[in-house]
Amino acid sequence: MSLGDEHDGFGGVGGSGQTRTRLPEGNSGDVYGGARRPVRSSRSLITVVGVVVLLIAAIAFANRGEGDPADAAAPSSGTPGKTAPTAATGIRPVTGKNGQLPTGFAHTDQGAQSAATNYAVALGSAEMFQTSTRNEIVQAVYTPAAVTARQGDLNKVYADKGFLSRIGLQEDGTTPQGLTFISRVIPVGSKVESYADDRATVSVWYSSLFGLAGEGSKNPVSEAWYTSSYELQWVNGDWKVTDFSQKDGPVPVGRDQRASTAQEMADAVGQFGGFTYAR
Repeated sequence: MSLGDEHDGFGGVGGSGQTRTRLPEGNSGDVYGGARRPVRSSRSLITVVGVVVLLIAAIAFANRGEGDPADAAAPSSGTPGKTAPTAATGIRPVTGKNGQLPTGFAHTDQGAQSAATNYAVALGSAEMFQTSTRNEIVQAVYTPAAVTARQGDLNKVYADKGFLSRIGLQEDGTTPQGLTFISRVIPVGSKVESYADDRATVSVWYSSLFGLAGEGSKNPVSEAWYTSSYELQWVNGDWKVTDFSQKDGPVPVGRDQRASTAQEMADAVGQFGGFTYAR
């Protein structure tokens, strides 16, 4: 509602400052005009119509086809050094999947952000601790050259008995009986550090849940905050990781909340699924 509309409601005309006199509409003797016309009814009708129009527009947006011109016309949000909104833009984030991982990211800075964010989730997942699923993730996320260079080292790290023992897993990477292993990355936002036609550097800020949920766990699920920077390359029609680095924070102040029980945490990881993230 405009300022002019508000002024009308109090007797002005379109904000012009003129005064409108209302004549009595009956013989009730009411000096203010008796039964005044209900102003709210017309406004309520306009509100309902507006909601319906917005709903139709939302449905049309959700169901638009692959060739929607809005995909190509969406504005860029990844200018280095500039604040970008956290809401998804009009560019369709992905066009397919490679196993359980999204693939087919847009060849734009926004597509690079979507790729880095989804890859952060995959690389921080519990599936990285199993050989078969880890190999699938690495081959889907990294460039072919990086896979060749890193696959062996990654397998050594995740198969290291000392490492597995420290985090509470068994020597073969499986979870001890009666416990639930949780490793999840929850992205908060992303930003483009640099961008070129076939190269991009994207930082992803996220929280991480990690540990073993269950009675008697010596490594209970805890929360941590990190920022990872991903070096991306456009290869074979998609963004792939060539390298990445990680640092702590930014870390928010924790609230005074009661920690959930081991069973509540174990139930949550099985009941709540993940998302495909998009800029």
